[in-house]
Amino acid sequence: MATKGEGAGQAFGPVLAAVATMQGNASRTEKTHAHEFLEKFQKSIEAWTVTHELLQSPDVQVEAKLFAATTLKGKITYDLDQLPAESLPALRDSILALLTAYASGPRPIQTQLCVCLSSLAIQMTGWKDVLSTVGSALGNTAGDCVLEFLKVLPEEVTEGRKINLTEEELSARTKELLDDNADQVLHLLTQYAQSSPSAAMSPRLLDCITSWMREIPASKIVDSPLMGVILKALDNEPSFESAVECICTIYRDTREVDDCLPVIQAVYPQIIALRPKIRESAEAEDADTLRGVTRLFAEAGEAWVVLIARLPDEFRTLVEAVLECCARDKERDAISLTFIFWYELKQYITLDRYAEARDKFADVFSQLVDIMIKHLEFPTPDGDEEDLFDGDREQEEKFRQFRHSMGDVLKDCCAVIGVTECLSKSYQLIQQWVSKYASQATNTHVPHWQELEAPLFSMRAMGRMVDPEESSVLPQVIPLIVQIPDQEKVRFQAIMALGRYTEWTAQHPETLEAQLNYVISGFQHSSPEVVQAAALAFKFLGTDCQKLLGGHIPQLHSFYESVIDKLKPASQEEVTEGVAAVVAVQPVEKIYETMKLFCDPLMARIMNLANNAKDEQGQRAVADHLQLITIFVQVVSPYVGPGQENPAVKYCGEILPVMSTIVMNFTSSTPILERVCRCWRYMIISYRTAMIPLLPSLAQSLASGFELSREGCFLWATDAIIREFSDGAEYVDPTTSEAVYQFFEQQALVFLRILNELPPQNLSDVIEDFFRLAGDAMRFYPKKCVTSSLAVPIFSAALSALTLQQVDPLIATLHYYRDLLSFGFDHPSVSEFAGPNGEPYSNPAEIQAAVRQLVSSQGQVLVQRILTGMMFTFPGDCFPDASGVLMTLFEMMPHEAGAWVQSTLQMLPPGSIKPGESEKLMKGILDKIQTGETRKIRVLLQDFTNSYRRRNVAPREGLGRLEATRFRFSG
Repeated sequence: MATKGEGAGQAFGPVLAAVATMQGNASRTEKTHAHEFLEKFQKSIEAWTVTHELLQSPDVQVEAKLFAATTLKGKITYDLDQLPAESLPALRDSILALLTAYASGPRPIQTQLCVCLSSLAIQMTGWKDVLSTVGSALGNTAGDCVLEFLKVLPEEVTEGRKINLTEEELSARTKELLDDNADQVLHLLTQYAQSSPSAAMSPRLLDCITSWMREIPASKIVDSPLMGVILKALDNEPSFESAVECICTIYRDTREVDDCLPVIQAVYPQIIALRPKIRESAEAEDADTLRGVTRLFAEAGEAWVVLIARLPDEFRTLVEAVLECCARDKERDAISLTFIFWYELKQYITLDRYAEARDKFADVFSQLVDIMIKHLEFPTPDGDEEDLFDGDREQEEKFRQFRHSMGDVLKDCCAVIGVTECLSKSYQLIQQWVSKYASQATNTHVPHWQELEAPLFSMRAMGRMVDPEESSVLPQVIPLIVQIPDQEKVRFQAIMALGRYTEWTAQHPETLEAQLNYVISGFQHSSPEVVQAAALAFKFLGTDCQKLLGGHIPQLHSFYESVIDKLKPASQEEVTEGVAAVVAVQPVEKIYETMKLFCDPLMARIMNLANNAKDEQGQRAVADHLQLITIFVQVVSPYVGPGQENPAVKYCGEILPVMSTIVMNFTSSTPILERVCRCWRYMIISYRTAMIPLLPSLAQSLASGFELSREGCFLWATDAIIREFSDGAEYVDPTTSEAVYQFFEQQALVFLRILNELPPQNLSDVIEDFFRLAGDAMRFYPKKCVTSSLAVPIFSAALSALTLQQVDPLIATLHYYRDLLSFGFDHPSVSEFAGPNGEPYSNPAEIQAAVRQLVSSQGQVLVQRILTGMMFTFPGDCFPDASGVLMTLFEMMPHEAGAWVQSTLQMLPPGSIKPGESEKLMKGILDKIQTGETRKIRVLLQDFTNSYRRRNVAPREGLGRLEATRFRFSG
């Protein structure tokens, strides 16, 4: 007979082996098997005993014990019904005993056990003296565990939706555990804080206070001795962060400023008294403390911002403190914490009612502009001028993102003190640099370039705020910018700044030529970043100054041909957008020849590239150039009256056969096929009914392309035709509309054949595109769709699609069902039709009957697929649409839908539903049906499926931790 220790070892030996596999250097297959074993173990009944044995064994490694504690937490949260009710007090006592055993740590295990105890306390509704039981069991030997439990309890009650209690039960338990104990906890925490100096400085105490501020009003904390404890803890490094969090939580409780004025008046002077800490931490180069102090002032400002706007004199010191934090943050580590405050303050003081505050804070915002522009400067390197961040790419990226956030603050400043003053500051800094250093600058060396680049960036950042009519600063600064020297980052910023002011340039044509020359010269720069900036700026110049450039087509063509082959694809697109915008404003009689001038060379390139596209890179080049043609199609859309030939469509007719040939030659190249289909789709969108002459050949190309390639992009392009040429569309004759519907059915037949040959998992993109198309066909051709011989096969194909687990195809399929089912009612919400006076479309009885007949024959499987999807496989984003389909079924056929739900529940694995759970759900559904409250069934089904999924399907916590690097535990 084995000893107790040997028996325990045998019981949890397989678990320890699996844990070791997860943490070790085992193969991927071994780890997968171990993961599956542990996942199954966590949901088993045996886990109750094994977790306790692991936690009680002195020989088990700490990582395995943490896994056991986490598993026990999951058991109590989700599986408490596996235990008889009379065993719960014993479970409680065993957790208390474990907490005593782990009184000295490790802390992560302590925390998990406290969560276990809290979760059990919520569900043991008969346990009334929770705090006194825990206090008497742990107080003498495990005092820190009492604090940890007190901290965790409010958090777990707040997260109580995980627990299988009704709303009423949870609400009652919340009152018992939190509301009724708030005063007692405040007294306990005060006693603990006064028990010793070390206790008063305990971060755990402060964390506990923060947690209970969900229940204890801030006013009671502020009026108690605890407020002094919190403030004093700011002087103690180990407790500093917890004290900051505690104070910021007090702020959040005082956001309703009119109701909390006494509290704010009590706290405000105590916070202002902390202002010397800004200077002290900055001078000591203590970044962590400066960050915490900045947070204290910035979050106070956020909470009380409306008072600041009402009482600018009384609260000026707080605003100045936030400004000082910004000014002293040399490392730019804390300043981001102030950005929300500046935005919120701007939002208030730019209102007319707070005009006085705007005037009184004008000097603060003026200083803020100076501070922000200074912070925008790149660092000055100690050594290599080329590497400003000493190889720290993460720091470099962080700085770039940070600059754009500071640009938003500059916009806030513009709103408060006006664009002219803010721009003037940038202009003055540029002017200062020019007067100081311009004479020393060469192409190879630009002294102190950071001081020039930062104001240029600030100008670019503020561009959106500047009115095209601005006449004070821009006429002076724009001519200055086009003389900026050739240092890479400065040139980049100068070109980007010009690109931001092209709307202004359109109204000041005298400045256009110099800017255009400066931007175009950027295409010859050795820096790829400068070239990219030039392409972007040219796009905006072409778009905003298109009428000014309209007479320069020959020069633009020459420029375009000279640069297009040297650019990266993204820059090619931007330059093409700029050129296309100028082509778009040509007289209608010149559109065809101008499009031909620019697009024929592109088509020649495409054909040449296609003839030599032997690999993926070559095919990508073809696709990139096809996108340039699409840009012309998107942008060049001349107005031509009905019955007249559209010159752009005339050109499309010339290139359509070439594109069709490319499709036939590259049926396995997704990039090429997608770009061709995108071009065809935009031909329909841009030229609409003017495309009718090309429709037969385009439809044939789309049909052939889909059949040969099986790529969903052909369905995506088909959808544009369905939308534009449906029944009743303006200028579309019935013959054309009927032909378009027949085209849809042709595409649908090919799709169904493909789906019959391949599993849905291999066709997720095609499924997504088809059901988006089918949904639109339903909306525009409802009668044809529901009476078609393809109605049942398409419905069944959608059932197959519901076995997928990817969000996009599932949502497309669920939307198709919602669109279809809506036509089972008098007024389908998705119909594109309306009466002559705009009244809702009245759905004919024959369409309603056809939809209901379809649902009667297929509804059982539909409910089964959707309900099991919600319980097992659907991603969370699909739940609203999935439950929406179920709701529509209940509205349409309530009793049948109820029966379908019940038969689905009977198919679930034995033991996966708690006793009585199915009956409870069905009773709730039947009650709602009888009272006509079918919409409320949605909540019942969502709660049931969420609960089922958490218990039986979703992974429990703890496994991810095992796969990570081994944890380091401190006592």
